[in-house]
Amino acid sequence: MRKIVLVAAAAASLLALSACGGKKAGVFAGRSGPDEFAVSRQAPLVIPPDFALSPPKPGAPRPQEADSSTQALQALFGGPAARSGAETAIVGQTGNVAAPAIRSQAADPATTVVDKGAVTRDILAAPEGAGQDATATTPQ
Repeated sequence: MRKIVLVAAAAASLLALSACGGKKAGVFAGRSGPDEFAVSRQAPLVIPPDFALSPPKPGAPRPQEADSSTQALQALFGGPAARSGAETAIVGQTGNVAAPAIRSQAADPATTVVDKGAVTRDILAAPEGAGQDATATTPQ
């Protein structure tokens, strides 16, 4: 069994080494690669002019001077979200006259919110279940 393994290893190594042979006598003999001295220089890349840019208007605020959080929100969400046709139809059937951009204004710092107090916070934070830990008390 050991002889078979040795013969198989020798055959595999001879097969692997046979790919290393060739007709080339030296490093530069029989060269078939590209000639590095025949390479010509090409013109450098040129950025074409951007004709979509418009000159700034006098007295207009510079875009760099805007608040970075406002710029980030504009880049992410692109302003007030438009309603879809189905949503407009449903809201129209309910008779509700909500602002079209209400989703964009909900997280606005200028939005007025009502503090429901500690009782509502305790009820919302109460664990699930019917045990002693699930009860909430109201102050008298």
